[in-house]
Amino acid sequence: MDVNFFVTCIGDALKSRMARDTVLLLERLGCRVHFPEKQGCCGQPAINGGYVQDAIPGMKKLITVLEENDFPIISPAGSCTYAIKSYANWLSEEPEWAERANRIAERMFDLTTFIVRHLGMTDVGARLPGKAVYHPSCSLFRKLGVTEEPIMLLNHVEGLELLPFHAQETCCGFGGTFSVKMAEISGEMVKEKVSHMMEAKPDYLIGADVSCLINIGGRMHREGIPVKVMHIAEVLMSR
Repeated sequence: MDVNFFVTCIGDALKSRMARDTVLLLERLGCRVHFPEKQGCCGQPAINGGYVQDAIPGMKKLITVLEENDFPIISPAGSCTYAIKSYANWLSEEPEWAERANRIAERMFDLTTFIVRHLGMTDVGARLPGKAVYHPSCSLFRKLGVTEEPIMLLNHVEGLELLPFHAQETCCGFGGTFSVKMAEISGEMVKEKVSHMMEAKPDYLIGADVSCLINIGGRMHREGIPVKVMHIAEVLMSR
């Protein structure tokens, strides 16, 4: 299957290993991965900050770039996936653009949903011995309704034991610009999140949104907690 890879800003600038492993994983599963070279930011930071009108030119540019073929578009971030799938809402006063946005949205998938629901796979041959906690990001869990797919994939990783923990579905406090504008509240939220995770005594923290992992992992680092932080693509590429 031919697919497009939407790398995300964080994947491009900060977490290249996650981006690389996403591509390698898709290739391992039989996909031919295309990279639309003119892709850019999805506009999520501006949208979340209330600067929707300023974000619209970027939305239109990305729509045009992603129209270069009709292949599925795969993103390793639930937040960016949701932002792009929501373009039609912000372009509703321009029906032609809204329709183009809807066509892009139909082709847009987060990595885990694509693997489980469209490739029909739950066991990708990964192996990672140890115990882990999984953080369901708000964008993936609440906005996109993706709950089972990451767990199904992780349950088939050889040697990996997923541990439950208290208030697992509670926000980590990142929330994009929220963590900047409401830094004190955000800091207390991630502090509480980490304390609940550590009650389970995991070896790994796994998530499907790098932004949340940076936030939670940063708190763990400040507390001197030796837990390895991994995006689910990195886990699924482990052997």
